[in-house]
Amino acid sequence: MAEGTKAHPAVEAMVPETAVGGVTGAVTVLDVLEALDRITGGRVIKGTGYVNRCHSPFVVTKSSNIPGKAITETPGLVFGNPDGLVRRIGVSMTLTESQLELCCGVGIDAVVCHHPIADAANSGGVPLKNYLSLYGISVFELHEAFHGLHPGLAFIHGHQSFRVDIAYGGVPGNIMNVGRALPEVKTAGDIIRRLDEFCGIAEESEILDAEKRVRGVPDIQETNVCTRPHILNGNESSPVKVILHIYPHTGFTVAHLEHALREHPDIDTVIASISRVKADHPLVEAAKEKGLTFICGNTHAMEIFENGLPLAFALSRLLPDVEVFLLRERVTATPLTRAGNRRIRDYAADMAERFLLPERRL
Repeated sequence: MAEGTKAHPAVEAMVPETAVGGVTGAVTVLDVLEALDRITGGRVIKGTGYVNRCHSPFVVTKSSNIPGKAITETPGLVFGNPDGLVRRIGVSMTLTESQLELCCGVGIDAVVCHHPIADAANSGGVPLKNYLSLYGISVFELHEAFHGLHPGLAFIHGHQSFRVDIAYGGVPGNIMNVGRALPEVKTAGDIIRRLDEFCGIAEESEILDAEKRVRGVPDIQETNVCTRPHILNGNESSPVKVILHIYPHTGFTVAHLEHALREHPDIDTVIASISRVKADHPLVEAAKEKGLTFICGNTHAMEIFENGLPLAFALSRLLPDVEVFLLRERVTATPLTRAGNRRIRDYAADMAERFLLPERRL
């Protein structure tokens, strides 16, 4: 935190006894479930056998019609003993084996994930129960049940929504916001600068520069630095008054854009966040034809702050005897010839040459 700034009272009140624990309250997995139910206003599913008999709009099956790859979201407890004790909670966006290893290493008993959890996909290629029971970790998921509960994504992107639809056009998860620019936001450039400040892009760049120096590899790329917010149509001086805020990966189409403009003809700016589009995408072309400014905001990699951090603070308030951690993954891309150190590269090249190339197996 910059000197001279004052933390939010909720942050100031959160001073743990020690950096490694000291938690004495008897909080259970069921208590965490109840806290999530309070946070979501009753959207969490409880009981057994609920997938087959539940009519909740938040139990949704997602499928691209790729055989065997569908997943059903079940907001609530996915795996764990309801009576198990919870001393430390990790809040995650998408569960990975790296996070499970970290949780085991630092003693995290439960992970609350935003995105749905699936066998093997989120547990290192093995059944969830094998991995999770080995380390004694319970997991929860929320996703659609968490959407629309707070206006934070709009606020960070510089507007106050007066309309929120979490299934626009009848498509589950196709979230759309329409909002008016905040008083301090006058132009597209104001939005870009606001996002950089909220998400610490300067700090992310410094960390990346430090890694490049330490590793002696100037070509390393990192998600948040190479996908920072930018303007695809218009410029930093383009005025901003009414914003259509969309999330292209959820299924928002040109037809949806045209329908939204008929409903709200005063829209002058489109922001695509969580996911984004390329300059030649039909949504950008349609925006150009209609004279709309088009901004790519934060990517999915920043949602751990936008949605994960508010969720973590809410859990901390409801479960004060539990330590809450934010599980954030940093992803980099390194040219093959400089990945790892020399010894591990020599090992990998040897394995490939001797065992993985077809001509070597003849």
